[in-house]
Amino acid sequence: MPYKIGKNRNQIVMFPELIDDYISEENEVRVIEAFVEVLDMKELGFTRYESATTGRPGYRPQEMLKLYLYGYLNRIRSSRRLEKECIRNVEVMWLLNKLTPDYKTIADFRRDSSQALRQVFREFTVLCREWELFGKEVVAVDGSKFRASNSKKNNYSEKKLTRLLKYINEKINEYLQMLDTTDQEESHERKLTATEIQNRLEKLTKRKSNYEDMEQRIKDSDENEVSTIDADSRLMYSNNNGVDVSYNVQSTVDMKHNLVVDIAVTNNPSDSGQLLPMAERSKEILKVEKITVLADKGYSKSHTDLMSCEKNDITVYAAMQESRTPAGEARYKADNFTYLAQTDIYICPEGKKLSFWRTRKVNDLEYREYANFKECKSCPAKGKCTKAEKGRTISRSEATGTIEAIKKRMEENPQLYKRRQMMNEPVFGTIKRAMGFTYFLTRGFERVKAEASLVFCAYNLRRVINILGPKEIVSRLRTI
Repeated sequence: MPYKIGKNRNQIVMFPELIDDYISEENEVRVIEAFVEVLDMKELGFTRYESATTGRPGYRPQEMLKLYLYGYLNRIRSSRRLEKECIRNVEVMWLLNKLTPDYKTIADFRRDSSQALRQVFREFTVLCREWELFGKEVVAVDGSKFRASNSKKNNYSEKKLTRLLKYINEKINEYLQMLDTTDQEESHERKLTATEIQNRLEKLTKRKSNYEDMEQRIKDSDENEVSTIDADSRLMYSNNNGVDVSYNVQSTVDMKHNLVVDIAVTNNPSDSGQLLPMAERSKEILKVEKITVLADKGYSKSHTDLMSCEKNDITVYAAMQESRTPAGEARYKADNFTYLAQTDIYICPEGKKLSFWRTRKVNDLEYREYANFKECKSCPAKGKCTKAEKGRTISRSEATGTIEAIKKRMEENPQLYKRRQMMNEPVFGTIKRAMGFTYFLTRGFERVKAEASLVFCAYNLRRVINILGPKEIVSRLRTI
């Protein structure tokens, strides 16, 4: 059988008369088109939502938003690459009506529309709620690190600056010594001239001044590091990639269809303290009075968050930090001490009673300490239980009751907590692997938040397309 033969490039062919014929009814670009056209650009805060009466005609914000949503859906985020797609990609030609904005115009739109792009994500979330795509009962909260547009080389801590300043001082002394002896020694080997040494000394002195300025900035502020390219980014530890300058992106995912309800971007590497605000915003977005939140061990470090959640009708399922024993013997962990509420005492694993000893305050929480130093001194298991000379003490705060209630809840319904891994992890996995979003192109909190909103909006868009189908979505959007 002969091979298939393509068309002759020099032969005139009849293309479809309508560019619309190239795009099928099931194509996702029709969903992007329908969604963006129902948005109120003025209400969302986009600039140039109305055409100017003077000057050169600009691009509608609708076209630029369509281009970016298409780009983030298809692993195309660079403004230069998006510019190329406008002249070679039939889907983009259809979406933009064959408009061809240059890369500078494309980049400026993302830069100048930070707040509005965040509102676009909110608008699509509202649509998902109105279409009853959220279960509104169980959500999972988790965070993931995304690299910032700032290398480790351009991130400085006080320890790093001390090391660099020491090295520069050594080099300066070395060059000064060379400058003193360069005219006295005779050798056939190539040596630096006095002018070359002087130039190097000037460069080192300038660099030293910059390092000293950064060192002083750290001392004068509450921060413990300085990033010179993206000032808001911070050095963070990631389980998979070691240490990198990153942002910590928090997401709340609804259990029904794994749709993202809310996101937040922080430069705090820890998840502690994020549980309450994320849960509260989820209640507000979903418009519910009660909600169940699943979270990992990192969120349980903030005991005040756990208490506030329970008081605000937020049922928490979270893995607790394991208690430790000062001497390392597992049998004598704090969890193995039994508290008797009626008599306000603890019973240790050896059956001894620990009664109230004193109170102390740590991080806005009041702790009651229980001890029985008399029994501890004569206890044969003291060496396995504690290293303290006096004896073992057990602390109990006002949050302990909440922690015990969460532990009991976890034991009674472990299957629900296991759902957490099937909610947040696939979201971050899809965004990082399938959508290629592992790092930010933008810099600064406001723009980074806008870029995060774009990619999570694109994720939700893809999920809804898979759930409802393009035709159904377009049909629903046309009725708005």
